[in-house]
Amino acid sequence: MQTQAQKLRALIENEEHFVAAEAYSAITGRIVESVGFKAAYLGGHACSAFHYAIPDNGSYSQMEQIEQAGRIAAAIDIPLISDADSLGETVADAYRITQMYVRAGIAGYHVEDEVNPKHSKHVNGLCPTEEMQLRIEAGRKAAGDSGFVIIARCDELYPSEAGGGGTNSVEEAIKRGKAYAEAGADMLVFPLATAEAHVEIIPEMPIPVCTLGVNLPDTRCTLSTGWGWATAAANHLKMARELMEKGFPESANFDFPEKYELIQHPLYDELIEDWANRTGRPTRPNHAP
Repeated sequence: MQTQAQKLRALIENEEHFVAAEAYSAITGRIVESVGFKAAYLGGHACSAFHYAIPDNGSYSQMEQIEQAGRIAAAIDIPLISDADSLGETVADAYRITQMYVRAGIAGYHVEDEVNPKHSKHVNGLCPTEEMQLRIEAGRKAAGDSGFVIIARCDELYPSEAGGGGTNSVEEAIKRGKAYAEAGADMLVFPLATAEAHVEIIPEMPIPVCTLGVNLPDTRCTLSTGWGWATAAANHLKMARELMEKGFPESANFDFPEKYELIQHPLYDELIEDWANRTGRPTRPNHAP
């Protein structure tokens, strides 16, 4: 039986574009799997906001990310890719955190080159190229022969005016991408890079390129995030206001056809009914909703 990491590696090697759809919880992982996506993706901002109500700006730890990622991976059969930020502050952190991702059953992660605290009021920049290479090498060593996929995230085209650490140089992005591939990355991602920038970058890269949020020609996959958790939170806010103002959440959907299949209710009903019948216990035709 293939591991999740092996499944993800096979998808990448197949050379057909695929979408890793947002999964910020076990149930949303089941949802994206049930509608036919071949992979799932857990973004750092999605996880930090939805599960811990804090921003993804360096204060959010990889221990928290791994905890949630492991729950999602255990609930699905398709591979899960996780946002791994910078893998900590040292190569020792990178090594140990990678081991934890592998042991948790995650298929792969992306590691970024922006200096902490990131996406904040601090003008931080990117770490030296060699430092990022050493993080990737440490992750590669920790992953061993597990098949774990390492995606190197280069934020060079995520400029300071947009809240990132890059200088918006395509030439520098190409240099860094090549260096990260040399260090052992399996795939590259360049957040906020335009379609025009990708046209320049992709032919120069010795490994596949993926994107964050947009489907572009000649890329291997799309890491799709942001639409799920934010919509869920906005709907919850809307219904909470209805409950407060009207005494009942008018927009609420307490049931939907796929609900019980997604939580494997029929499977557990069958197990319990079989146990009850074989041990002489009473059963009933219905269950609690």
